[in-house]
Amino acid sequence: MGDDDQNRHDANVDHYSLDQVLAPGSNPTTPRPPPISAPPSQFHSPSLSRSPLLMMSPDRVVTAPVSTNRTPMGGRTPRSGARTPGRFRTPRFITPLGSPLRKALHMTKLDPHDAWLPITESRNGNAVYAAFHTLCSGIGIQALILPVAFTALGWAWGVICLTLAFVWQLYTLHILVQLHESVETGVRYSRYLQLANAAFGERVSKLLAMFPIMYLSGGTCVALIIIGGSTSKLLFQTICGGACSSHDPTTVEWYLIFTFAAVLLSQLPNLNSIAGVSLVGAITAVGYCTIIWAVSVAEGRMPGVSYNPVRPGSDLEKVFSVLNALGIIAFAFRGHNLVLEIQVNY
Repeated sequence: MGDDDQNRHDANVDHYSLDQVLAPGSNPTTPRPPPISAPPSQFHSPSLSRSPLLMMSPDRVVTAPVSTNRTPMGGRTPRSGARTPGRFRTPRFITPLGSPLRKALHMTKLDPHDAWLPITESRNGNAVYAAFHTLCSGIGIQALILPVAFTALGWAWGVICLTLAFVWQLYTLHILVQLHESVETGVRYSRYLQLANAAFGERVSKLLAMFPIMYLSGGTCVALIIIGGSTSKLLFQTICGGACSSHDPTTVEWYLIFTFAAVLLSQLPNLNSIAGVSLVGAITAVGYCTIIWAVSVAEGRMPGVSYNPVRPGSDLEKVFSVLNALGIIAFAFRGHNLVLEIQVNY
């Protein structure tokens, strides 16, 4: 009996030692950290970061897990917590002016097609730059001819139509902003054709989006050349007057001068690089829209002038005058063609 008890005791000791060796928490090796993956909303984006030229903010820094295993006294282990570089002290207001050093320190994977195209090449803008672009593209010289629409519609219907057009513009802009990034897949649609393909399919989108984009772009270019050349001629005549001895260019020559200036401006690399031009355009747009009503309120009614609109004689002329007035109001609201491109830049 003594030998049997001794053998049973040795077997229990061996089994207990084996359990200690195979215990889950007894392995001295440090467990491998889990792989770090980007969130779905940014992983499917053309760039993994909305601000690729900015360093990662401290609240979004991901560090490797620190091992909790104790080492014997006197032993030294290397630091397992990964150090992250400090954030640059450059304010976000001037972040689009990123230096080559910043680009080299923090490179992100961009969509080659979007990175090659000039409008969506830069993705390090901010809300201030977006406000400049939105005001410059949304308010144009078409607002100066809004009083002509009021002469045909009158004060009551003119205010009603102008208010309805403004509400409709805000609603459609809100829809475009919400459809810019898919909630389910996280894909960001930078252009109208991409958004139309996702919404209606490739075949239907060509009919609904391709043709309007073509005639809108062509009509916008022609209208801007005519307006820009004409206003440049008026500016030259106003500043110079009859005192200038230089040759006064003709209207066609002013069109060519404005086209050449637009071609030079288009050589800038991306949309954020012309934020200064958009700032000047936004200030002037708000300025002349303010002058329209401020001067009228300050001057008041002129004596001996009739403010009753001249009514056309026939019914057909009345219909065409009303349609022309509605077209003027609709033409005054613009900027939808750049909403997606502006939003994708920050």
